Amino acid sequence: MMAGFGHGTRRYPRSRGRMGSRTGPDRATLGIVGAICAVAGFFVLGIILGPVAIACGWLALNRTFSGPRPAPALIAVVLGAIDTLLALMWLSGATTPGTGIF
Repeated sequence: MMAGFGHGTRRYPRSRGRMGSRTGPDRATLGIVGAICAVAGFFVLGIILGPVAIACGWLALNRTFSGPRPAPALIAVVLGAIDTLLALMWLSGATTPGTGIF
């Protein structure tokens, strides 16, 4: 069995299709990006960053809630939903940005 011109496959695990496709961001990165967007959305642009956090978290969860769930992805979905609801309430005029602080 020849690995090819002096390069064995033991040293290079990504050669010959041993790893998945690396064209897009992986699920862990999407979960972290979603969690950062969710936290940042509480302070600025909640109406935009909330849905972005939900989408990133949902993609990081592999579009399902069953099975083992990575914590950043679940945090992104929950905080993104809360962020979006607060932003919609603020836009509708039901509350102001400083309600409940002082």
